[in-house]
Amino acid sequence: MAEFVYPPVIGAALTAFRALDVRIKIIGAEHIPASGGAVLVSNHISYLDFLFAGLGAYRGGKRKTRFMAKDDVFRHSVSGPLMRGMKHIPVDRTDGQPAYEAAVRALKAGEVVGVFPEATISRSFMLKKFKTGAARMAADSGAPLLPVILWGTQQLWTKGRPKTLTKRHVPVTIMIGEPIHLGPNDKPVMVTRKLRAAMSEMLDRAQREYPGKPSGPEDSWWLPAQLGGTAPTLEVAEAEDEAEALAKAERRAARG
Repeated sequence: MAEFVYPPVIGAALTAFRALDVRIKIIGAEHIPASGGAVLVSNHISYLDFLFAGLGAYRGGKRKTRFMAKDDVFRHSVSGPLMRGMKHIPVDRTDGQPAYEAAVRALKAGEVVGVFPEATISRSFMLKKFKTGAARMAADSGAPLLPVILWGTQQLWTKGRPKTLTKRHVPVTIMIGEPIHLGPNDKPVMVTRKLRAAMSEMLDRAQREYPGKPSGPEDSWWLPAQLGGTAPTLEVAEAEDEAEALAKAERRAARG
């Protein structure tokens, strides 16, 4: 079914991007493996990141990425059938083991599985702490890690900001790094540190080379504080995430 669903979805996304003149630049497409499993690991700065990270793999090697996503999306009347049709992997955040096992099976079957190791969107647009799941998947499946950095997607739709899906001429960088192959004695914690360090260097390059600039002081919200923008620092963003998580937990408790 995925082969009937995935290409039209990609085609629709590309049509929309062309209509808005989204200026997509893919760097490192040669690093996409032609075949075999791979854990595509992307930073997370926008609700649209799965589209752009998946586009990098598709443009680079016609690979279809099966993203791990929270199961709420699969229950939606519109997105649910599409997510299932594209063979994405639902994640129950109260019990992630079934999703983990499904991802490892997909990797062993030669699929590209997409993971956001920060788990949630970074409000600071810098890299948050990484969870070790991607490295453990790579170790258990024998597949390499494929680091991907996105930049510019936060201007279209991100956490805490109104949708600007009609914004035109936004440059978007998709940077694909060299695969990281694990050895038999590599520990997931150490591999995760290596992965994050590599992606931090990639993010720095993507930011330095990015052609877009804020149109004025009021448009500097999408730039990190360390680059002169008004996005929250990592510390402030972390506090905001914790407050949001606490509020959600309280609402769930109130509902019983």
